[in-house]
Parts: sequence; C-alpha cells; structure tokens
Amino acid sequence: MTSSFEFNTYPARLSDAERDKALKVLRDGVAMGRLSHDTFVRRMELALAARRADELAVLTADLPVESRVSRLVFGTVEAISGFTVRLRRAWQSERLPKLLLPHPATGHPLRIGRDPANGLRLTHETVSRVHAELSHQCGLWILRDLGSTNGTTVNGRRVIGAVVVREGDQIGFGRMSFRLAAH
Repeated sequence: MTSSFEFNTYPARLSDAERDKALKVLRDGVAMGRLSHDTFVRRMELALAARRADELAVLTADLPVESRVSRLVFGTVEAISGFTVRLRRAWQSERLPKLLLPHPATGHPLRIGRDPANGLRLTHETVSRVHAELSHQCGLWILRDLGSTNGTTVNGRRVIGAVVVREGDQIGFGRMSFRLAAH
C-alpha cells in the first residue's frame, strides 16, 4: 500500500533574534549616515515582513556590520565622556560658595538681587536689581525668578517661574553660582 502523503520541506521560520540583528544593522546604518530615512523605513518594513534569512541578507548586504572592536571603542569613549562631565560637575560643586538657606520660621521670602534693599545683595553685573526670591512654603523651599535679564538656574537648568530647591542644589543668578546648604 502506497501512501499519497506528501512531505514539503519549507525553510525554517526566522527567529526573533535574526530579525532583531538585521534591524540593528539597519538602525546603525541610518545612524552612520549610510541610509536615508526613507530607505531605512522601507527596509525596516521589508525586514519585518521577511520569511527567510536570505530576504534579510539582501536588506543589509550593502551595510557594514559593527564589529566588537568598534562597539568596545565607542562604548569606552562614551563612558569616559560621561565620567569627565560628572567629574567636572562634582569638582565645580565643591568649589562653589555656599548659600545658606534662611531659617524657615522667619516666614518672609528672601529677595536676591543688586538692589541694596534685598535680603541677599549680589553686586555682579549679570544679576538684576530684583533677580529672584527664595521662600519656604508647606515644608518646601521655592526659588522664583522675578523676570531677571540673565536668568536664574537650578542644577544648570533655567528657571521659568518657580521651582522647588533642596540642600545641595547648584543655583545660579546671572553668572554667579552657589550651592544651597542648610544651617
């Protein structure tokens, strides 16, 4: 008795790892400027629809595969760059003069600026006459820029309106910087 049962051998289905590897090569290609955005999008669509490994190979054949050495070099450079930024911030933070937070029981905001009537007078030319205000509200310290010309910053970011500050924050008025400290 002969069987009419037929066996078809189809290529193995693509694994997610194979597809992810091809997508990474495409992403690296666009990041290195070897692919335009439109080409990247089209090839990505084709990679997601691919059923066989040879279909993926065609999509990435003109792109170099990033070597382990280049990943190691770029990763090391990135780590060193990040370290130098963190080191510079730490070094600068310790060298900054301290600005002591006033006792919260006073209940009055501390005005900061060049005007002699301010609670904290800063005579630098980049500080406005009435530059900023520091107040204690609901257990939090609030720093408010009062429309200064050269801006108020907290940890390097410009203050728009008001922001909560804490001990250890780096604050700036114009080009003058301080580190907040408690009594």
